[in-house]
Amino acid sequence: MTEYLKGPASTPADDDWDIVIKPSKGNTPDLGLVWQYRDLVWMFFKRDFTTFYKQTILGPVWYIIQPSLTAMTYYVVFGKIANLSTDGLPPFLFYMSGTIIWSYFAACLTNNSEVFSKNANLFGKVYFPRLVVPLSVAMSGLVAFAIQFLLLLTVSIGLKIANPDLALNYWFLLLTPLVLLYIAVLGIGAGLVVSALTVRFRDLVYAVGFMTQLWMYGTPIVYPFSQIPERYHWFYYLNPMTTPVQTFRWALFDAPALPIGLCLANFAVTIAITLFGLALFSRAEANAMDTV
Repeated sequence: MTEYLKGPASTPADDDWDIVIKPSKGNTPDLGLVWQYRDLVWMFFKRDFTTFYKQTILGPVWYIIQPSLTAMTYYVVFGKIANLSTDGLPPFLFYMSGTIIWSYFAACLTNNSEVFSKNANLFGKVYFPRLVVPLSVAMSGLVAFAIQFLLLLTVSIGLKIANPDLALNYWFLLLTPLVLLYIAVLGIGAGLVVSALTVRFRDLVYAVGFMTQLWMYGTPIVYPFSQIPERYHWFYYLNPMTTPVQTFRWALFDAPALPIGLCLANFAVTIAITLFGLALFSRAEANAMDTV
């Protein structure tokens, strides 16, 4: 007669596995785990870069055409017709500098607003920290910024040669990476808030582009901060994109600097948005695949 061993079956201990998947603790993603998947961030970055340029005619040239035409349009509408000041900067440099900064932020925000819906098939099949995708999106946006920034520098140096009185600082070598880091953190944080909310409110996706456009006009992109009446300054203390735009122009063209209090307020708002986005994203991640 065959004898069967009674009792609980033995299960492998956690030490027997290379990777043990456990539920996250708290309301924030495990950033240490995200670092372990840094190679996957790079893979997603290359995937997005390749997909974007596949079957295109001009490829990266679009990154030059878009801000150039946008800056020229702003010059005609806001410089010539509306006759708005540019703080003494050449209009093309003023509008171009604001455009490329805002374009990077808008890319981080809008492309991260549908993280769950756009990657539903992938999320449902393979486990990895979901925060990997927003990070790769921020990296992909740096390619466009780098191309546009080289265009801005080329035009700036050309105008400096033609007009030696034009201020062209080298502070941008130090401050531009910090400005980009600030924008990436803010863009990812705001994008995580939207992506978490769109899991349950799908129509919110359609409002993202519209709200981003309104946010741009509430930021000193097509007008300088110096022209804003003082009674409206409180709004720009709450707008965290005020600091990177004006700091970028200050570092490159010696534009007027912002008050320290405004910069600190913008930093505080950015930190609050990012922490709120991480917490909301972490909670939505648990049951997103059941809802999307």
